Amino acid sequence: MRAPFARDALAQRAQQAALLPEFRLCAFAPWREIIPLEMGARQPEPWANSRFMKACRLEPTDATPVWLMRQAGRYMKEYRDLRARVPFLDLCKDPGLVTELTVKAAKRLGVDAAIIFADLLLIAEPLGFKVEYDQGEGPSVRPALREPADLKRLREVNPEESLGYLFEAIRRTRAALDPETPLLGFTGAPFTLASYLIEGGGSRSYRHTKSLMYRDPGAWRFLMEHLARNVASYINAQVASGVQAVQIFDTWVGCLGPADYRQFVLPYTRMLIEGIAPGVPVIHFGVGTGMLLEAMREAGGHIIGLDSHVELGQAWARLDQGPGRRVGVQGNLDPTVLFARLPYIRERVNRILEQAGGRPGHIFNLGHGILPETPVDHVLALVDYVHELSRRGRGGGEK
Repeated sequence: MRAPFARDALAQRAQQAALLPEFRLCAFAPWREIIPLEMGARQPEPWANSRFMKACRLEPTDATPVWLMRQAGRYMKEYRDLRARVPFLDLCKDPGLVTELTVKAAKRLGVDAAIIFADLLLIAEPLGFKVEYDQGEGPSVRPALREPADLKRLREVNPEESLGYLFEAIRRTRAALDPETPLLGFTGAPFTLASYLIEGGGSRSYRHTKSLMYRDPGAWRFLMEHLARNVASYINAQVASGVQAVQIFDTWVGCLGPADYRQFVLPYTRMLIEGIAPGVPVIHFGVGTGMLLEAMREAGGHIIGLDSHVELGQAWARLDQGPGRRVGVQGNLDPTVLFARLPYIRERVNRILEQAGGRPGHIFNLGHGILPETPVDHVLALVDYVHELSRRGRGGGEK
């Protein structure tokens, strides 16, 4: 049965779909597939036939597309200089600075997609929580949601009223980017957001999260449905503002085993993904999720993001098994490899490309975000290696 909020959102989703002229929904597919418009339809946007968007549609590309999580981040001197002057959340809420960081990083690295500079927890404030970032300590979320009675504090989010600064940043960034470069939006998945709200920040054991989950399934269901509904609205507002694809980060879900994932997480991640405007490519990414890949595929997403703890070839073969839709994969170089010498980085890039075998649907990325001390020239080399080696593997030679 479709989630109740999805029925309420049908009109909104139809509006969102109208903003996406370059794709249509395949009405007969068991999963909402991204299908190019037929000849004679309205002229597609320049980014519609980019490497990245083709890979999302599982179409062949001349080279493997690559973008990097945290590609605008602390490893860049320009970012560190800016952060020395501007607190993190103030930076996230300044459309001009967000545009500058997002566009400069994409241009400097030569990646195949930009991702809007933002934070997973921006939506926590309109949900009714105070978010703070202590220097070097990560986020704190207050007051923590620990008891079923705390659920009454949850608010419904009006994205345009409470997060308009982000949507303005998206509009400006889309206008400033190369027209052929897709722009990604993103959000935390319901489980990861719930964990932050319940734990009050990061955690090693997720004791409070799991305690609520096991102790009061009704309260857990209420929380997760609330998050799925509001996050879907948040993502659709990003789409309406100008992003071409979205990544769902389930950063903390690797703390669960397969049975708990299927019972306590899968229905709500699926609810979120089903609430996203039709035709928008969805990358579904988790950390420590090697045992959850089949269930993540079931939850949804056109591309399944892989962390560095699985072999890409084996993971993709697992995702191919069973009935239903085909999916692509994203990943999955260990970020610490970028501290090695350049020949070794090239070797490791080639190893992953060989496992992908030039198959349509592979997007190269790291297994997680770029680490703060990473040498910039190694990141630049990585992007070049991906393009050069994958083009050569397709018979295109060097460019």
